[in-house]
Amino acid sequence: MPTLYGTHRSRATRNLWLAAEIGLELELRQVWQAYRLDRPEGPDAALNTRSREFLALSPMGAIPVLVDGDLVLTESLAINLYLARRHGGDLGPRDEGENALMTQWTLFAATSLEGPGHAIQNAYTYGRSDSDGGREEIADMVEKLGRPLRALEAHLSREAHLVGGRFTVADINVAEVLRYAQAHEPALDDAPSVRAWLAACQARPAFRAMWERRSAEPMWP
Repeated sequence: MPTLYGTHRSRATRNLWLAAEIGLELELRQVWQAYRLDRPEGPDAALNTRSREFLALSPMGAIPVLVDGDLVLTESLAINLYLARRHGGDLGPRDEGENALMTQWTLFAATSLEGPGHAIQNAYTYGRSDSDGGREEIADMVEKLGRPLRALEAHLSREAHLVGGRFTVADINVAEVLRYAQAHEPALDDAPSVRAWLAACQARPAFRAMWERRSAEPMWP
């Protein structure tokens, strides 16, 4: 059984959603982010992103990490592409063309959507959204999302899904990255097809089950 090191309140949500979609059993080994512990390097600290044991798997100290036999794989989006190809059936690629397109959309999410979206979420999470500086930061990040959202809107105005006319790992990867921008509700105002597609993705039972577990997870160990 593959082992996933991480926590529901992290980018591991992407992997846990995919696993729920395909009925893949993952052993989840809880690894806390170091900032969530008072003394992450203390002798009695829970396993966390500064623990020596974990750094042996992830030298950058980042979660999640997948261990599948001899394979140790970091980067949540790469983990999803791997799991989809190995276990995902129709959530994975049917041929090399689809594999290329799923990789394309995943890299699009990582390079064009995640930075601005994560900055928007952080502005809300850390209480900056009501300050002048925070509003300016959010407006700047929404502007940065404009060009990639226009590209995504153009595609989704013609197609219900990103690849192959069906729900796939590409939809999961892009939807989970774009979720960050939802902290600012108007961010998708100019992309109605994107908004409808994202709502449909998040209405899936596997997403809702994952999100319920995430919401139930404590913030602190």
